[in-house]
Amino acid sequence: MSLLTSLTTIHTPEQLGAILRDQRRAKKMSQSQVATRLNIGQSWFSELEQNPAELNLARLLVLAKTLGLEVMLRAQEASPSSTPGEDW
Repeated sequence: MSLLTSLTTIHTPEQLGAILRDQRRAKKMSQSQVATRLNIGQSWFSELEQNPAELNLARLLVLAKTLGLEVMLRAQEASPSSTPGEDW
């Protein structure tokens, strides 16, 4: 079952990794195929998929496009559950 809906809110790097992995699998692409399109090694891509906190924004945008996804930001509907800077 895919974690992705038409509009999915991501709160943790782990959620991002699961969504990227699920989308890759839904597209029936291997890690090697995606890595080749990104001009990186399969082992590096595997590490990024397992630890997406290491992705910078530029790489995330390219990866998302490769997987047929787009990254969007929107204002929160409710007040945040953590105080500003708490996760820094």
